[in-house]
Amino acid sequence: MPDTFVALGVALGLGLLVGFQRERTEESVAGFRTFPLITVVGALAARVGHAADTPWLLPAALLGLVALVVMGNLARWRREKPGKGITTEVASLVMFLVGATAAVGSIAAAVVMGGIVAVLLQFKRPMHELAERLSHDEVRAVMQIVVIGLVILPVLPDRAYGPYDVLNPFRIWMMVVLIVGISVASYVLYKLTDARVGTLLGGLLGGLISSTATTASYARRARGQRQVAPTAAVVLMVASTVVFARIFVEIGVVAPNVLREVAGPLGAMAAVNVLLSALAFWIWRGDQTEPAPADDPAQLRVALVFGALYGAIIFALAAAKARLGDVGLYVVSGISGLTDIDAITLSLANLADAGRLDTGTAWRATLLAALSNLAFKGGMAFFLGGPALAARIAPFFGASLAAGTGILLFWP
Repeated sequence: MPDTFVALGVALGLGLLVGFQRERTEESVAGFRTFPLITVVGALAARVGHAADTPWLLPAALLGLVALVVMGNLARWRREKPGKGITTEVASLVMFLVGATAAVGSIAAAVVMGGIVAVLLQFKRPMHELAERLSHDEVRAVMQIVVIGLVILPVLPDRAYGPYDVLNPFRIWMMVVLIVGISVASYVLYKLTDARVGTLLGGLLGGLISSTATTASYARRARGQRQVAPTAAVVLMVASTVVFARIFVEIGVVAPNVLREVAGPLGAMAAVNVLLSALAFWIWRGDQTEPAPADDPAQLRVALVFGALYGAIIFALAAAKARLGDVGLYVVSGISGLTDIDAITLSLANLADAGRLDTGTAWRATLLAALSNLAFKGGMAFFLGGPALAARIAPFFGASLAAGTGILLFWP
């Protein structure tokens, strides 16, 4: 149990913090002096009740506070028209319990909760403005994150099933949460840029959301408007470079120990692409475009398909490894990487982290999938974007493919 004077000091300080914030508003029920008294009473009631073995003292004090709040509101409503809300009243009850928590529970928890209350009270107007600006799709995306991350994920079993013991429901669903998180983060980043965004940011966002989808989108623009081809080439190169940042993040999340082993070759490939992107951006600097965000911020349907694909790929990798050895892994990686790099990356990282796959084989298969994906996007740029885009992107994609092939063949 925390020291009495420390607990009372923390309760007093938190009450002063919230009271100071409330004093600056038009509310009159409680302010700079009342809130510290409320938290101290909560702390004393909890402390005395525990020491005197009278567990009823704390709920009795809370009921007394509720009675005072009700009487104060009744008196105020007689003088003025109701309708100002009861935020201060609810905050007073919460802070009473925060004081009690500091006295008999965790001081750290009390400090965190007190700080959260103060922040929520302070940012009332921005929070209301944010709620008014959010569209139906954006609110739905928030609810989807809550459901998949806080409701479904915790109840899934964290153990492996299947013939090769590689199908883990918790880890598979975690991949869905990860992809939704990346999609929402990308959408938020786009919204924060407000209006026009530059070519570089367009490529960054495209790589975060989907470099393949970005390639298709900009290639179609370039075919319809030849003047868009230079901008599209830069966006495609930057988006393809961001893919390697995604690979690092995904491996770091699911297999941090593996990341240290594969950082060298994958980092070299990423560095080559960064240089190529910088060169492309310098050559066609000044071009600006405005990529439209996805209609669905969470991209849940895409994430669910990805989760199923991830499960299928990790099973196929285990089966290929058992039946065909490393050659089977490379075949699956090359085919899987054509349309999606995330699923194969996470599958290989999980197998390597579990000790079922050598890290050297893991990074080579991952890089092979990335090169396969790059070649596929090059084909899309040629067929969808036409000669204008193909002529600009071919030297950069070709140099990247050549560098990746060299790393595959000659990296020790």
